[in-house]
Amino acid sequence: MKLLSVAVPCYNSESYMNKCIDSLLKGGEKVEIIIVNDGSSDGTAAIADDYAARYPDIIRVIHKENGGHGSGVNAGIRNATGVFFKVVDSDDWVDEESYLRILSFLNRIVTEDLELDLLLSNYVYEKVGARHKKVMKPVGFPRNRFFGWEDVGHLRRGHYILMHSAIYRTQVLRDSGMVLPEHTFYVDNIYVFQPMPYVKTMYYLDVNFYRYFIGRSDQSVNEQVMVKRQDQQLKVNRLMVDVFAKENVQQPQCYKYMRSYLEMITTISSVILLLDGSDEAKEKTKGLWSYIKEHDPRLYKFFRRSPLLNAVRLPGRGGRQISLLGYHIAQKIFGFN
Repeated sequence: MKLLSVAVPCYNSESYMNKCIDSLLKGGEKVEIIIVNDGSSDGTAAIADDYAARYPDIIRVIHKENGGHGSGVNAGIRNATGVFFKVVDSDDWVDEESYLRILSFLNRIVTEDLELDLLLSNYVYEKVGARHKKVMKPVGFPRNRFFGWEDVGHLRRGHYILMHSAIYRTQVLRDSGMVLPEHTFYVDNIYVFQPMPYVKTMYYLDVNFYRYFIGRSDQSVNEQVMVKRQDQQLKVNRLMVDVFAKENVQQPQCYKYMRSYLEMITTISSVILLLDGSDEAKEKTKGLWSYIKEHDPRLYKFFRRSPLLNAVRLPGRGGRQISLLGYHIAQKIFGFN
């Protein structure tokens, strides 16, 4: 039995996937590495097959038609045999020392038959040209002990769990019924968000595990690319509203966390439309707010009072400039994009 299945969705990744896979191989045979070749047209398929031939007890390869990042994650979840599941993008990598500590901890969970639905750890922005590597830590979660939602403290705005921090129990992902949309960027937010009501027991291991490479001009989180792909961001935003309304979350701290997460995603959507600045983008902003009001009136009322969302909805040209200035200050502080 594998402790951990790691899905590595790959699309035309030949120039950087080796670094990712080599870092994951250091976990040995306790790990199952699922390379998902998502219809690549370069040498990705050949590289993946070569790894599988050399490490048949560790690496499996899935070749499929192009369906986007979410489709690759879906394929990984369907085929995973590990007790726990992790996604590592093909241009990222993991820290060896932290990796071994995580595997040791997961081995304890399985050996002692302990309850754990979600393991959290830190990720590091490996940003091109940045001398200081910013470490992102989950905020408001107890450290070095098992805990549930009732133990979660104050959740600070702007600090929410990304895919890079999360290792889920595989069954939790399946129980949540999550199927990520194909040919859509930014689905990693749905991946973290939708299973939350199914999480009962968590643990935060304070190690700098995931290395998140950021800075390629074609990367989906590049600011200009995000403006270009605004409709996909809005699609993800609406799908998350649907999930939130459908789940009718009862646990108070889980509800507050998911609401705060949606607040941030909606703020990002609003900023992207501000960056566009066109009349069409203004209509899309109105459309998003109408969608939220129709599908979850309670959430809409909360958003209407949100200082964060009101800060990016200041009227007039001057208001737009102030909103964008605030965004760029936050961008510098948190190191994103």
